[in-house]
Amino acid sequence: MPVRWPPYVLLGADPTVWPDVSQTASDGILAVGGDLTPRRLIEAYRRGIFPWYSEGLPILWHSPDPRFVLVPSKLHVPKSLQKQLRRGEYEIRLDTAFEQVIDACGKTRRPGQRGTWITREMRAAYVKLHQLGLAHSAEAWADGALQGGVYGVSVGKMFFGESMFARAPDASKVAFVTLVQHLIAHGIELIDCQQETEHLARFGAEPWARSRFVAEVKRLVEHPTYEGPWRLDPVQSS
Repeated sequence: MPVRWPPYVLLGADPTVWPDVSQTASDGILAVGGDLTPRRLIEAYRRGIFPWYSEGLPILWHSPDPRFVLVPSKLHVPKSLQKQLRRGEYEIRLDTAFEQVIDACGKTRRPGQRGTWITREMRAAYVKLHQLGLAHSAEAWADGALQGGVYGVSVGKMFFGESMFARAPDASKVAFVTLVQHLIAHGIELIDCQQETEHLARFGAEPWARSRFVAEVKRLVEHPTYEGPWRLDPVQSS
């Protein structure tokens, strides 16, 4: 039997035409179809919308309510992690291994999640955004090996976090904290964490009503984008 989809909005060929997020279904899905070209992805982010789907499904576009966000200036670093940062166990780099980070994120098993949403099509799309200087990675290295990291997309004064992974204790946390500090230094005012997790809540992330989030995104994406490749500022890398 054919799959019966709820009445999501079907996207057309024009990447600039999107339904209002008020049309989002209760499951957080707003629209179906379209493509993952850089133009469409950036137009989606500018409206507080992101793609998330599994292999074999059509592209599904989400705008959940509430939205989990982190105001960078409100970053909370637990004392145990502060000690880890001072020990300097990991060398943090930016934008030196984007493809390795996205591949590691795709292979990471997560509770309650079967398979991965980082499909081959998604991987190719975000690698292209990285090549354009719009998608970025923060990486934790030790003994010449990549031990953890996080990646996301920068538009205006927004950073849209996508995924993170860790192969060693606290590796992704150290990469994330260093990334947030870097974003603060470069004028980023809001980080989209998409969905609520206990991990991000400990850093000070909080749920915002979608209406508040979308209004703030609309304001922040009108600023010039901090494009890549990114490198850590000398004071952060010392």
